[in-house]
Amino acid sequence: MAHLLPILTFHALDDQRSVISFPPELFRRGMAQLHKMGYRTLSLLETINCFRAGKPFSDQSFVITFDDGYQTVYEQAFPTLQQYGMSAIVFLTVGEKEVATPTHRLPSLNGRSMLSWNEIEEMRRLGIELGAHTLTHPDLTRLPRERTEVEIYGSKKMIENTLGVPVSCFAYPYGRYNDRIRELVQQHFSCACSDKLDFMRVHSDPYAIERVDAYYLRTDRLFDLIWTRMFPSYIQVRGIFRRIRRAIQLN
Repeated sequence: MAHLLPILTFHALDDQRSVISFPPELFRRGMAQLHKMGYRTLSLLETINCFRAGKPFSDQSFVITFDDGYQTVYEQAFPTLQQYGMSAIVFLTVGEKEVATPTHRLPSLNGRSMLSWNEIEEMRRLGIELGAHTLTHPDLTRLPRERTEVEIYGSKKMIENTLGVPVSCFAYPYGRYNDRIRELVQQHFSCACSDKLDFMRVHSDPYAIERVDAYYLRTDRLFDLIWTRMFPSYIQVRGIFRRIRRAIQLN
């Protein structure tokens, strides 16, 4: 049984020089190589259930997540995932307005075009899992409790009402949460993803799941580390530096 599971996290697939951007061509090459080498994707819920039940999964398993709901997920990632029979989960920031039509798009984030509801439904119908990522993508730790609950539960309710499917997974905006936020999320969801830079482990907190941000894999040389023994060590070292940098910023 594998003891470490990489959950790869992407945002937008484009060539912009942004921390949330990942080169589309590198994504295509990377997925092709992972497929060629026998890697397979697990759904996030499947992963949680495996860990809770102590069920084994292959050393060549991984999870793919996309945060926010950018249109490039449909345009760039989805065809590649379909080509190689891969799954993923897309965490949607849905906005506060009720869905008017299937062509209605999620509200723009970071100046980018977002997914439309008919694109979301097509991906769901063909095997893509959907998760909630709040209504407006705020830092939940800075909100009063009443507004926090609206952001958390409101996003789940809107996806479920629009698409008629249950939503069991959540991702904290900016990866930020505290005990109060975690407690609220636990009331409505089966699991939640943080931005802790690490691999998921047997004893990982299902409401603070570690992930590997694709920002740290944005070259061919770095992406190729995934199928080497160096990959866990590389991520652990980057995680240490990331924590140090954030600690300095808070002081």
